[in-house]
Amino acid sequence: MAGTKIEISGPKSLFSNEFLCNSTSLLNSRKTRTVEVRKPMAATAALTAVQIVAKLIELDSVKVIPETPVQFTVSGQVTVEYDAMEQMKELMFNWWDSSKTTIDAQRGVFLQLVSSDIDPRTGKAKVSKEAILDWSRDLPINANKFVTHEVQFLVDGNFGVPGAILVTNKNSKELYLKSITLEGFLHFDCQSWVQPEKLHPEKRIFFTNKAYLPNETPMGLRELREKELRELRGNGEGVRVLSDRIYDYDVYNDLGNPDKGLEFARPVLGGQRRPYPRRCRTGRPSTKSDPKSESPVNDTTPMYVPRDEAFCEEKKRSVDAGSWKGMMNNLFPFFKHSTESDSVNSFADINNLYKESRNHSNFPVESTADAFKFDPPNIVSRDASCCLRDDEFGRFTLAGMNPISIERLKVFPPVSKLDPSLYGSTQSALREEHLISHLDGMSVHKAIERKKLFTLDYHDAFLPFLNSINAHPDRKAYATRTIFLLTQMGTLKPIAIELSLPSTNPFKPSKQVITPPVDATTCWQWQLAKAHVCSNDSGAHELIQHWLRTHACMEPFIIAARRHLSAMHPILKLLHPHMRYTMDINARARELLVSAGGIIESLFSTKECSMEITSFAYKNWRFDMESLPADLIRRGVAELDPTEPHGIKLLIEDYPYANDGLLIWSAIERLVKDYVNYYYPDSNSIRSDPELNTWYYESINVGHADLRHESWWPNLSTPKDLVSILTTLIWISSAKHAALNFGQYHYGGYVPVRPSYMRRLIPNEDDPEYQNFISDPEGYFLSSLPSLREMAFLMSILEILSTHSEDEEYLGDRKELSTWRGSPEIIEAFYRFSMEMKAIEKEVEKRNSDTKLRNRFGAGVSPYQLLVPSSEPGVSCRGVPNSISI
Repeated sequence: MAGTKIEISGPKSLFSNEFLCNSTSLLNSRKTRTVEVRKPMAATAALTAVQIVAKLIELDSVKVIPETPVQFTVSGQVTVEYDAMEQMKELMFNWWDSSKTTIDAQRGVFLQLVSSDIDPRTGKAKVSKEAILDWSRDLPINANKFVTHEVQFLVDGNFGVPGAILVTNKNSKELYLKSITLEGFLHFDCQSWVQPEKLHPEKRIFFTNKAYLPNETPMGLRELREKELRELRGNGEGVRVLSDRIYDYDVYNDLGNPDKGLEFARPVLGGQRRPYPRRCRTGRPSTKSDPKSESPVNDTTPMYVPRDEAFCEEKKRSVDAGSWKGMMNNLFPFFKHSTESDSVNSFADINNLYKESRNHSNFPVESTADAFKFDPPNIVSRDASCCLRDDEFGRFTLAGMNPISIERLKVFPPVSKLDPSLYGSTQSALREEHLISHLDGMSVHKAIERKKLFTLDYHDAFLPFLNSINAHPDRKAYATRTIFLLTQMGTLKPIAIELSLPSTNPFKPSKQVITPPVDATTCWQWQLAKAHVCSNDSGAHELIQHWLRTHACMEPFIIAARRHLSAMHPILKLLHPHMRYTMDINARARELLVSAGGIIESLFSTKECSMEITSFAYKNWRFDMESLPADLIRRGVAELDPTEPHGIKLLIEDYPYANDGLLIWSAIERLVKDYVNYYYPDSNSIRSDPELNTWYYESINVGHADLRHESWWPNLSTPKDLVSILTTLIWISSAKHAALNFGQYHYGGYVPVRPSYMRRLIPNEDDPEYQNFISDPEGYFLSSLPSLREMAFLMSILEILSTHSEDEEYLGDRKELSTWRGSPEIIEAFYRFSMEMKAIEKEVEKRNSDTKLRNRFGAGVSPYQLLVPSSEPGVSCRGVPNSISI
């Protein structure tokens, strides 16, 4: 919806020294007048009692006669952010609107100041007269994006300091109120859309930038503080429209469309059977065929997010531009060869999807179509191997797009936690003879004891869903386990891969183990096995690590924060940049990415099981394990060590994600500790904050209702507890999401190295396809990959998801420091944090040049930059935005 944006500032008058002096003189003059009236009374000794009483009544009457109040003008400037095209339409409409000349008072924006003080006569906050802002007559035809207007308020001399502004929009379209500044120094950072009065008759409330805990709220603002929060919560009823600002919860019942056919029906996620975090409620009507499912988005009921959570126009343009470019890249190669099959016949067919790489001759030049080809991803432009090398395989688990799944192997053989009555034996097929020749003279027991063995274990995550996946003719998957050896150079070397299928035939093994090759046949079997592991890893990364553990699990905390933390609350002000755009991108994901027949189901192996896999994984999600140190320790890749800089010791010393991540984690923790201790000096201050405690309680008991009884939820009783909770939330929203998201194109954009799904299993000697595999192993490998068209589609999506928009806000960039103008300790803390982010960039650059760090430096090795805080717009494979915004 198009609209208008406003910013207000102005010269000093009311709060100047002159005003303060005048106020003091005024009070003194009133005192003088009172004394002069009473002096004659003291000298009148001869008056009778009746005369005295009459005189007292007369004097008292004089005293209570109200004097004409002294009034002052509060000046400001209004800066309106215009959509030039929409404003021109509005002006043309107003020009033709005959009522405009006769009903002037019905147009414009009406603003009222609210004092921080209450009127002792009424017990209510003091309110100024309305100031009217109407720019419709004087907007220049050639107006730029920002246009300045003057505004003036009239207030009584005893009004006090304004603490809030009431805004009514009597125009026909919404406007965006960016900020308000009175007298040059009193700031209101509004950042909100104000709807026309005819749609939302309630006056909008905006508070000054000053942060107040609930019990510190000025008396004149307390009622407004509560009123604003009530309006944001709604009542859980009705269909939400795009102009609403209502935050409420619902289950994931909007993923399917059973009215379209049974194949588009999807189960509801959220509840005892399929636990899940809650999403923002939209209130769309149920489908006709299933009353439990919400009808899909359409023209009459578009996807709802609270208005202030929606993408701005600049962000929309960035996403739309990326989508258009991706569509052209996806379709153009097939316009040229529309009569040809899109099957992959050679690696040259795949390489032809990319622009020329001048460093490698196997990426051909085709200049006429170069503009519609893909940029070579990092792993392609720097190393043009057609298949995944073992050293790359190990490196990508530590410094790739999914560096948070690798775990230390603690038990051998591995044991499944699945119910054996449903999924067969819990025992692995891995045996010591599979590993012993690759352990540098160690036994398996000794290697585990020395903490040298690590694993990527997707057995339990995928096995329950393989029957459904493999029922599709173009999808074939295993539940995989991969064992890695930590070498003396600090790299991970894959030494065995276990491939499991559901046990359907007691006479045919359901598990097989593939080990590094010894001949031509085992070489291609090894390549196919690694491709299947990468297919598992792609699905687990996109659905579990990325979508579930960042996007979905963060949304309940955001909803609860909007419902229970006032705009004046210091914790909301701290978290605000880390919530930007998350609800919008999640809504778009539910509509396009994770919905029935959506992008994930189309491009990944998991098909219609995709979101059920995330529900299955959510059962084991733990908020207390989402902090970086706790996650590293849980996975066994780190141990507590108080002598280390970050309090833990990495067992894989060259672990780029962990090494760089700990720098950012510690910097966030220091900032949050300084911030929290400023507002909450002791445990009593935590316990006495009803907004804070209600936010955390509702985040757990409503937002994560299906796990609310778990004992692992952190307590919120002390400032230390709050520091831990907030640091974890900011870490997830910023660095963790960045590490999982912005490397998707460069690490996943060359499909032979990292296929999102496979179309064929690895044939055994008694399989009919085995002879085809023996006679043409490369052709068999290529036929196992997605088609060329699907590859191009996947690359288009990964490129869009990996793109930084022009309006991105990065970790360390705080724009609204005026909030803490009177708190130099807080401003200093943010400044230190910003300097730390710059220092981290230099440290990462230094590490990427260290020849001893083989996981981030070497021939053809791309430097690990995903946790470098800053970035230019575009696909840069670096940059840590404040929030989950794509």
